[in-house]
Amino acid sequence: MIKRYPTKKIFVGDVPVGGDAPVSVQSMTYSDTHNVAATVEQINRLHFAGADIVRVAVPDMEDALALKAIKAQISLPLVADIHFNYKLALIAAESVDCIRFNPGNISDKSKIREIVKACQERNLPIRIGVNAGSLEKEFDDKYGPTAEAMVASAEYNIKYLEDLGFDDIKISLKASDVQRTVEAYRMLRPKNHYPFHLGVTEAGTIFHATVKSAIGLGTLLLEGIGDTMRVSITGELEEEIKVGRAILKDSGVAKEGLNIISCPTCGRIEADLVSAVAEIEKRTAHIKTPLDVSVMGCVVNAIGEAKHADVAIAYGKGKGLVMVKGEVVANLDEKELVDRFVSEVEDMAKRS
Repeated sequence: MIKRYPTKKIFVGDVPVGGDAPVSVQSMTYSDTHNVAATVEQINRLHFAGADIVRVAVPDMEDALALKAIKAQISLPLVADIHFNYKLALIAAESVDCIRFNPGNISDKSKIREIVKACQERNLPIRIGVNAGSLEKEFDDKYGPTAEAMVASAEYNIKYLEDLGFDDIKISLKASDVQRTVEAYRMLRPKNHYPFHLGVTEAGTIFHATVKSAIGLGTLLLEGIGDTMRVSITGELEEEIKVGRAILKDSGVAKEGLNIISCPTCGRIEADLVSAVAEIEKRTAHIKTPLDVSVMGCVVNAIGEAKHADVAIAYGKGKGLVMVKGEVVANLDEKELVDRFVSEVEDMAKRS
């Protein structure tokens, strides 16, 4: 079992973050926020993809003024992403569920004090979003764009908010490379009890972003670090949620849906395993019950894996076995195996 660091529980809308709450998955729209229809459409796509929280960019006053109309049409908690202009946060606070500000480009403490006051009045949490690419000059000059600089910035801003009597805080420490990101989160984690928002920023297209995020976020999650997360992908919104959910499931943090065990392609395979697994993934995508299932293409490892799976297929030459909890329940022709397998999985999901 993974033992998570104990953290303060805060709420972004009705979604708990930290404490004993599940690790939530976030994404961010890429539409012009003032285009209300387009932004609502993207938020709804994220909702149906399984997002828990959504963030929108607020670069100008037109965007800030659009937030009220957007909020009225969505069900996901809404986070306003604020850079440079603190006045936009004051307008956004009237409509959203959380404010994220970057201390690297709103360094005037009197302006941050105004953001805190607006959030206090409405019981909104604040995310201190530290980014290695936009650190305050004092920390960049002293440390360079390092994990130490990111942590120093976070600690300075945490203390400032605390001195104002504000502690509904979550923190992110993002860099564009895995090593600095992991190092920063590890360094800061023992020093406070606030929930962490995980992410490797500017991670690239889906292949590279998936690899970087799986390494970075997966490492931290396995160490019990992280309360909410975003996978940053240059691509379609739904992919961020898909990859984020997969990281949670495959790291063992979240128990939801099927864990499909299938062998790599090799010369021993005695069936069209690639097509079979693709069909099984498609036909079982709706199942949320956590089950281990095995689809193996030859006798070498099939029976051994099947013994430890809830439901399994062990292919042979033109035939195969369907097994439930290690017991053979059917010996069928190859073309019948997937249908019987899916039926057994669905029955077990209903009983569980």
